[in-house]
Amino acid sequence: MQRLIVPLSLLSLVLLWQGLAVWLASPLLPSPWQVFQRLGSEAAGGELLHHLGVTLGRLGISFVAAMLLGCTLGILMGRHPLLDRWLDPWLTVFLNIPALVTIILCYVWFGLTEAAAILAVVVNKLPNVAVTLREGSRHLDTGLLEMAQVYRFGRWKTLRHVIWPQLYPFVVTAARTGLALIWKIILVVELLGRSDGMGYQLHLFFQLFDVTGILAYTVAFVIVIQLLEWTVLQPLDRFANRWRR
Repeated sequence: MQRLIVPLSLLSLVLLWQGLAVWLASPLLPSPWQVFQRLGSEAAGGELLHHLGVTLGRLGISFVAAMLLGCTLGILMGRHPLLDRWLDPWLTVFLNIPALVTIILCYVWFGLTEAAAILAVVVNKLPNVAVTLREGSRHLDTGLLEMAQVYRFGRWKTLRHVIWPQLYPFVVTAARTGLALIWKIILVVELLGRSDGMGYQLHLFFQLFDVTGILAYTVAFVIVIQLLEWTVLQPLDRFANRWRR
């Protein structure tokens, strides 16, 4: 029964959508059938796959860069109190700068380039990753670290067998929240300064008041992100928390 909860929940959402579309009978809310029909035609024509691929490429580069830099910074801050006190005001500032401001500044300073777009996304996500990993580093078991030192594990063995298993759940948490945040920021980046991608297409549909196109592209991207959640992130999360069972 529990396995049916998610499909039944999604089905109820689609039925609610269909009911509202029939009740309103307005072009501002097309039916699910119209949206999925448009989704199929856009995919068959190649436009959807092109723009989706471009956006996913930017998402992948930005995600990897933000995770690597954020994890490194967070671990260093968590293990070195002086560095933490020095950089903590910086994190607070960057966490409270609106994403739109960062995107505009990157485009103004570095031009409407691909590098500026990626940089804007990374700068927006990096502080969140750093904060999560800093908390994880602060809560490392000092007893296990002392044991590794007594038995002369060495840096690599200590990292692999003592530090990494404790930090892994925090990395997975940062990854899951980061993916949800990054793709939303990427759409704004593409809307403001790129000539392709899902954000660019959504902006074009907005100018044409094409609600069906907006919903079709939105559904396509949500499906892809949800597949990543089900096939990659949720299994990693279960693996990270297997010791709790």
